Amino acid sequence: MFIMKLHGLLLYLLLSTLNNIAADTIPPEFGYAKEVIPNLIEDMRYFSTDNFVGQRIHGYQAPRCILSQPALAALAKLQTQLRAFGLGIKVFDRYRPQQAVNHFVQWAKDLDAMDTKAKYYPGVDKRDLFKLEYISDHSSHSRGSTVDLSLVFINSGSIQDVDMGTQFDFFGPQSWPDSKAVSPQQRANRLLLRSLMLAHGFIPYPQEWWHFTLEREPFPDQYFDFTVH
Repeated sequence: MFIMKLHGLLLYLLLSTLNNIAADTIPPEFGYAKEVIPNLIEDMRYFSTDNFVGQRIHGYQAPRCILSQPALAALAKLQTQLRAFGLGIKVFDRYRPQQAVNHFVQWAKDLDAMDTKAKYYPGVDKRDLFKLEYISDHSSHSRGSTVDLSLVFINSGSIQDVDMGTQFDFFGPQSWPDSKAVSPQQRANRLLLRSLMLAHGFIPYPQEWWHFTLEREPFPDQYFDFTVH
């Protein structure tokens, strides 16, 4: 009887270990950006509370950038090109688990949660976030080849943001790439980012200057939900 109980305990421990390993493992078609893209600046907003929800978002257990291998390869080439001009990439979001999208949906339906309105959506009625497509039940980010990013100046080790006119995740027409609500220089900076991303195989999103999806994404119809570790 004791031996049977011991065997049962060992089996339980083994299965628990395997489950933990599986939970920490990303699909082989994905990779960590820091391992591929040199000197990448990561500002992982959804791992922090500095985002439109005001909380760390479900599914983000580490401030790490994960993307599909083809998307990483394209961004690595872009980063190499930018370095010659004293510029670099700054990433805000990347692969996004479906559980994170569900968190956004839950927040958007809570009309009492308005703490971040002044900073992130001052001109938008929260009841309209779905209608205006700022929030949706699914996100291209969950397919693994969409990235939110900007450009930075890199000078002797110091980092300075390229001025794009609005902060990341600002809900409003000011964030449209060709918005006239920002200065000509800020529009030019957005155009530079757009042109660079197009040249490296990414498609821009018309309502957010920071949002790009790899045109030849490997999983165009698949939405993932593995946790970011």
